[in-house]
Order: sequence, then C-alpha cells, then structure tokens
Amino acid sequence: MRRVFAALVTALAVGALGACSSDGPARASSSKADLNDNPVVGRYDGFGLIPPQPRPSFTLTDTSGAPYSFAVRTAKRPTLLFFGYTHCPDVCPTTMADIAQALRQVPDALRARVAVVFVTTDVKRDTGPVIRAWLNQFDGGLPNRFVGLTGSQLQVDAAQAAAHIQLAEDDGKQHSADVVLYGADDYARVKFLQSTNQAEQIAHDLPLVAA
Repeated sequence: MRRVFAALVTALAVGALGACSSDGPARASSSKADLNDNPVVGRYDGFGLIPPQPRPSFTLTDTSGAPYSFAVRTAKRPTLLFFGYTHCPDVCPTTMADIAQALRQVPDALRARVAVVFVTTDVKRDTGPVIRAWLNQFDGGLPNRFVGLTGSQLQVDAAQAAAHIQLAEDDGKQHSADVVLYGADDYARVKFLQSTNQAEQIAHDLPLVAA
C-alpha cells in the first residue's frame, strides 16, 4: 500500500521534499516576481494552485487520543495544513511561528475562524503529548489552539497523499515544507513555500479565501 501512496503523490504533488537539518537551511525569499510562471500570481501572495485542490478526507488521532476527521472538523473554515515533526531544528518551528504571526496580523473575526492543523511525519517519536507540548509554544493567546495529529505510518502516508503532499522520507525528517491553505469553499487555491516573508503572505491571502 505504501508504494501505491508513493506513486500517487509523485504524480500529484506540487511541492518538493525539504530536509530539516541542524545546519539550518537558508530561507529563500519568494515573491510574486519569483513566481511569474504561475498564472494565479496576481491574486495571491502565496503560490496559486491550478486546479484548486479539494479539502482532503482523512482521519487521524488528535493529541487527546480522539479520532479527528479533517474534512468534517474543518469544513467551511479557512484552514492551514502543514506536515512536519517536532524534533525538526529549523523548518518546522519557523513555519509554525510564521503561521502564528500571520494570525495575529488579521482581524479578530477572521482569526477566530481559522483552523491550523499540524500532522507529524515522525510517527515513532511524536506522541500526542509531545505534539501538544510543542504546539503550545506557538498558539498562545490565539482563539483556536493548533490541532496536532498523528497515526500509523500508513495513515499519515494516506493523509499526505490525500492532500497532494509528497511523502516524507527518512523517518519523517525529509518532508514537504509547503503550507496548504483551504478556503471557506473547501478548496485549496494557494499554498505557501518556505520563505522569509511567509507570515506576510499568509496574512495577505487568508481574507481572500475566507470570503
């Protein structure tokens, strides 16, 4: 089954794997000018997706140990989805901090509607309590706590495939650095590549997909 998911993601994924390393990879600056080959570039600060991707349906386990159906629990809500792992020294904590910073830049009413879902790619080490303690570093003071999810390797692979995310490798240490944003219409029309201005991009595009 893992080979089936790998083949599916290879065909469908629009992002590439990025390694989290103690060396701390440089964060490239992406802008509209950098993405001239993207025909949706004039609308979004992030990377416009063509065609839009429907909100995926998968069920994993949240940090309290309860089942969490992504499609059901986040339906009709602006939702940011990211796959990573808590022991990552650079990409993952920076990404979650950028998401939190972006949420603090948008109006209160919008902030209260947004769901943030983190799915671990390190199913061996990232237990529910470990994920919850890690997410608590980022979502303090926000109206909605960040949701942390885990599951079996097969379940997490299936979730990545459903979200058109390339499968993580090396026990989850090499994973997609993309953040996918789903709108109130239950479609993702934009994603965010790792960049120095990621927080600003997310803050700009959230109102566009929330209408």
